[in-house]
Amino acid sequence: MKKTFNIIFMGTPDYAVPSLVALHNSGYQLALVVTQPDRPKGRGRKILPPPVKKTAVDFGYDIVQPESVNTKEFTDLLARYKPDFFVVVAYGHILPQNILDIPKYGSINVHASLLPKYRGPAPIQWAVINGEKETGITTIMMDKGMDTGDILLTAKETILPDDTAASLHDRLAVLGGKVLIQTLDRFAKEDIRPVVQDHSQATRAPMLKKDDGRISWEKPAEKIVAFIRGMTPWPGAFTFHNNKRLKIFKAELIPSAAGAPPGTVVKGFADELRVATAEGLLSIREIQGESGKRMTIKDFLRGHEIPPGTILG
Repeated sequence: MKKTFNIIFMGTPDYAVPSLVALHNSGYQLALVVTQPDRPKGRGRKILPPPVKKTAVDFGYDIVQPESVNTKEFTDLLARYKPDFFVVVAYGHILPQNILDIPKYGSINVHASLLPKYRGPAPIQWAVINGEKETGITTIMMDKGMDTGDILLTAKETILPDDTAASLHDRLAVLGGKVLIQTLDRFAKEDIRPVVQDHSQATRAPMLKKDDGRISWEKPAEKIVAFIRGMTPWPGAFTFHNNKRLKIFKAELIPSAAGAPPGTVVKGFADELRVATAEGLLSIREIQGESGKRMTIKDFLRGHEIPPGTILG
């Protein structure tokens, strides 16, 4: 008979949902789901539940949504469940040591990189931005550091040439659920040995802000293409034309001498927008104006003239 564990799950966004679904289907006992409070979303600022809450409601789990994890009431609540494990997947709060000490066996985190590379809250975006060919999932035993705990299991995932942060996110979310169950199964068989991370090899994946999406045309075109992919869908890569923001969703490298200062629109075919970079040309393929919708560059240029010699910035 499969050994069971009493588990408390902590997670909030879409990335955490496949792990919750995998736990639900696994046969392990899920005692409680902890997630962030409902928040205002979208232009209408309507109060909406986080994705994990919606899934937990569908499954019929008990749910708590504390504003803070640093209260005695929350700590006491968790302790009453006598959990064997916390499973933490993009919860959004840093758990203090007194909470990490509650589970009998410890707290498992499902992180979207091959640790110790890309520690931090935005590992998927930074892996794409930096032109990595491979990333993956790592499960770790949590400690008080930021993604510094001992490694349990890893699984690799190829970053495809046309991957955006969104497409890679979706594959890693599913892979994360699979690796989580493999990790718990190995614990159930007492067949897992945590491995200390090589901290000298650690790299960072800091939180991205909206302004981080501004394109630097002084970089090579190849790096800008990767930047646009990594910034899609959020915070979104953008540049300015006549003080108006243009959001760039897709672009291609043209391996040709720029022949103009970086950021300069150069002559190309009638249905494309070519921009000089520090090395090579960038052909913008999908774009969105400040008050418009996402469209092909051909459709955009029908109503928005951007002649050669224009400087984007």
